[in-house]
Amino acid sequence: MQPLVDWLTSTQLSAFVNAHAWVWPACETLHFVGLALLIGNVGLLDLRLLGVEKGMAVIPLNGFIRWGLAGFLINLATGIVFFVGNPAQYVHNIAFGYKLAFMALAGVNVLIFYATGLSRKVAALGPGDDAPALAKVIAGTSLFLWLAVMYMGRMLPYIGNSF
Repeated sequence: MQPLVDWLTSTQLSAFVNAHAWVWPACETLHFVGLALLIGNVGLLDLRLLGVEKGMAVIPLNGFIRWGLAGFLINLATGIVFFVGNPAQYVHNIAFGYKLAFMALAGVNVLIFYATGLSRKVAALGPGDDAPALAKVIAGTSLFLWLAVMYMGRMLPYIGNSF
């Protein structure tokens, strides 16, 4: 991993992040906004599938998923800036490894939701309709995984001695 750390540290992006004191806090703010968009919108659909607010149809909630995707992309971009800005504080941090693992599992969970055609069945749910059992499992898994990603991100300074 040290060659990767050395290479990333020598990039222009790393130099820019480290030369400008405003970059890190600006990215932290954007990261929080992205998190709110991601968890707020995806979590809303997940909760509906689990039976919260069953009086609401699912189709209007599907329109918010693009905002969740936008939040994920914001977090991905700012996360890359954090990593490139100081890769040494991440590569040996176990919380970072868990965070990436939970993100990967969340991605697999989303792929299962769409690849199985379950997303089309869920989109047809009207007010009062109950979600299929597999949709509930995927929704619960999604909530767990994204909360685990947030928890591990918050634990970065506290687990290990990287920060």
